[in-house]
Amino acid sequence: MTRNGQRLLMLIDDEPAQRRLVAALAARRGWRAVFAQDGEMAIAMLGTQDGMQLDAILLDHWAPEADASALIAEIRERRPALPLLMLTANGSVAQAVGAMRAGATDFLVKPLAPERLLAALDAAVTGKTSGELRPLTEKIPALLAFDEIVGSAPDFRAALAIAAKAARARVAVLLEGESGVGKEVVAEAVHAASPRGKKPMITVNCGAIPANLVESELFGHEKGAFTGAFERKIGRFQEADGGTLFLDEVGEMPLEAQVKLLRVLQSGEIQPIGARHTREVDVRVIAATNKRLIEEVEAGRFREDLYYRLNVVQVTIPPLRERTGDIPALARHLLARIAQQPGLRPLGITDDALALLGQYDWPGNVRQLQNALFRAAVLCDGAALTRADFPQIAALGAQRHTTPGPSPMATSGGVTLFHADGNLRALEEIEADVIRLAIGHYRGRMTEVARRLGIGRSTLYRKLGELGIDNAAA
Repeated sequence: MTRNGQRLLMLIDDEPAQRRLVAALAARRGWRAVFAQDGEMAIAMLGTQDGMQLDAILLDHWAPEADASALIAEIRERRPALPLLMLTANGSVAQAVGAMRAGATDFLVKPLAPERLLAALDAAVTGKTSGELRPLTEKIPALLAFDEIVGSAPDFRAALAIAAKAARARVAVLLEGESGVGKEVVAEAVHAASPRGKKPMITVNCGAIPANLVESELFGHEKGAFTGAFERKIGRFQEADGGTLFLDEVGEMPLEAQVKLLRVLQSGEIQPIGARHTREVDVRVIAATNKRLIEEVEAGRFREDLYYRLNVVQVTIPPLRERTGDIPALARHLLARIAQQPGLRPLGITDDALALLGQYDWPGNVRQLQNALFRAAVLCDGAALTRADFPQIAALGAQRHTTPGPSPMATSGGVTLFHADGNLRALEEIEADVIRLAIGHYRGRMTEVARRLGIGRSTLYRKLGELGIDNAAA
């Protein structure tokens, strides 16, 4: 860090335009950038006054892979603790494996979204670089059917049951949950299980689009509609015609754009900027947010009428820390998918490693778990991952403030029997969890749920009302 409190970033890149972009983005978070045009210049700069104060390095992968790996290895030898991020236009898993084995801390893919770079820089200096950035693991095919999604916790299975039932209708679905819980995976499962499954699902990250470009991105524009509109652009709604539009981080959408989105949802028509006529589109909208959208409505940051238009069916996905019993199955499932990538191989995982993963609270949720497993798999020399393959998780777990307390809560089949203070939960609460678990396990087939629970269907529906279980799960 420099004397004036700014953090210092070295960008190794030979493109002036890219250097200006990264410098401007980094400055938003209080970083100052210095530049090296090539590896030789970068090594020389390590010995300068600025080079001795560096907080991170961002390497644009312009060089041949062997040269880039050699440069990473040399930087790592000279400055072993300095975070080094790789930036490339090629999302190849094999390339990432080579870079990480050479010593890169993480891997970012062009086009570089502002929030991804800023998250990467923040993570680099806080020491939480164990996969909390935009990871290479996002390149692993993630499309799963509902019955392939791993997890047996009652609240999670109940959420999936609601989503599975909603998939068969045309209604809008709102997915709420913390970042990394798997909202996009659930959205893809809803799309795949719907009558639109063979049509496209188009994803839009509302938080990554500049406010002045949201309308153009969603609805398109005609050539010459505004300064810089050099050609006609097809909007995302038109691309998704007949299929599904997934609006990720919809809570970040500017209020002006919310008005126009509401109008489209009400009328089923879009009007590209500069166009004289409207165009009908048949699009099913799934929205997702890591905020409680009703609180955004109350704060005046999100339109109430749009909220109710999007929230026909609400699915709340619990964080991983509330379903730690799913971690062993999740870890094995994710390792099997990681092993399918070029340059990687099948790996087991030991009980001591699973115990470590189960003790951590996973603020980045399933995405963070997947990233930690990917990193460990890249660097592992043995046949199975052990506790020693997760040094970042061990270090972060050791930093947590823990207080003595009762033994872990006992569970049975994914149903918690005891409170954290050691006392039994109320029978009504346990019964509600058992019913949610059954609904999830039998994927909303209520006749089967009632039969397996040994009660009549009418009794089951009565209990749903008495226990406050959302009927949408049925």
